[in-house]
Amino acid sequence: MNNKGLKIFGIITSIGMLIVLLQGALVTKTGSAEGCGATWPLCFGELIPESPAKETIIEYTHRIWSGLMGLFVIILAIWSWKKLSHLRETAFMALMAVLFIIFQGLMGAGAVIWGNSDIVLALHFGISTISFASVVLLTVLAFENDRKHVPSPAVSKGYRNYLFFVLVYCYAVIYTGAYVKHTDATYVCGGFPLCNNEWIPSVSGALGFEIGVHFAHRVFASLLVIFLIILFVWTLKQFRFHKILVWASILSLLLVLIQVIAGVSILYADTYLTPALFHALTVTILFTILGYMGMIITRKKAS
Repeated sequence: MNNKGLKIFGIITSIGMLIVLLQGALVTKTGSAEGCGATWPLCFGELIPESPAKETIIEYTHRIWSGLMGLFVIILAIWSWKKLSHLRETAFMALMAVLFIIFQGLMGAGAVIWGNSDIVLALHFGISTISFASVVLLTVLAFENDRKHVPSPAVSKGYRNYLFFVLVYCYAVIYTGAYVKHTDATYVCGGFPLCNNEWIPSVSGALGFEIGVHFAHRVFASLLVIFLIILFVWTLKQFRFHKILVWASILSLLLVLIQVIAGVSILYADTYLTPALFHALTVTILFTILGYMGMIITRKKAS
């Protein structure tokens, strides 16, 4: 079964969800979270705001596009469930996509109306990442449905457990990065690799907490690079005959290195916004690739 329409719709929805994620990062990084005041779904009590400021345009556009993509995700999930129900992963991915897009919307609305702590606000980006990954993997399933043999690499239990550890750890790094922004800790560590000319900075004083948050993210991100190097070496050494795993591990390693470069460039670039958005983009794609690797290694080996 070709399912051409489902494939096209999946691609459109995946691109749309990526825009939602980048819009969310843009709202945060431009300080536009209160661009529509404390009203939702109206903007300053209006359906369409009159004479909006830049921050209002950014926030309002994000709301409209997120709502539209929420509808797209629900349609994609139902369509996939109907056409791809014979595939083991379909039900789980469809459920994840719908639950997380709804949860994402509710968190966004709650943050506008009642306000949330930095901890909860940082989680908003992580939820967006899971929602995006679920949509992409549903789209991948639509394309794999036409293939006689789908990737189902047989790996050791140790490798499988390690990969899922790296996947969960990557999510934790995503969260710490979002937390850095929401606590206004982006620039409290001057320089790189040193933080304020210290390998281990002091966390005392007025900015002690923010410095600790920033430095912790650097440590977590550095460990992620090491973990992905181990994954790449392990894959190349024991599972190099599974080309899909080899290329995915190579791409994951390249993305995390680009991620580090983008993160460091935020400290030195004249324009903060571009490297910051690229920083968010690369880690989202990285998480999705790791999710794909996790999906295919749990399959029964094709006969």
